[in-house]
Amino acid sequence: MENSNNELYIVSAIVENKPGVLFRVTNLFRARNFNIESITVGTTEQQDLSRMTITTSSDEKTLDQLVKQLRKLIDVVEVKVLDTDKTVYRELALIKMKAVDPTTRSEIMNYANIFRGNILDIGKETITVEITGTPDKIDAFKNLVDQYGITQLARTGVSALPRGVEL
Repeated sequence: MENSNNELYIVSAIVENKPGVLFRVTNLFRARNFNIESITVGTTEQQDLSRMTITTSSDEKTLDQLVKQLRKLIDVVEVKVLDTDKTVYRELALIKMKAVDPTTRSEIMNYANIFRGNILDIGKETITVEITGTPDKIDAFKNLVDQYGITQLARTGVSALPRGVEL
């Protein structure tokens, strides 16, 4: 998971579940000229807390600075940089492609099956596939079916939790 000289990092933040928190966190990234590759936010097992999972490309020194700044925000309860080798992380993608003939539909369905995807919709001229997995897996599927003509693509961003008993 490399991007030029920077690595892709997964930052997990537990934040208070209230209005304005997402803005404050993303504004911190913007103010320091960081690009957020993806961000997902949802409530945790505690209704008053949300988990933010942010993927960003950076060098380690700059990432450490950003994490320190995140920890200073009043609405942030906890921040961790997750080790991808010790983390379960997934993303979901919905990909709509042109499929005007039965051969194309069949080929796309076979590829979706190999990638353990689901066919969500088949129309007269399109087919929509759901793929869940690591960003690399989704990119691999996307690159494979690009030849058919992707008409629409929606990705959720990465959701992640540490493996095992780590909290």
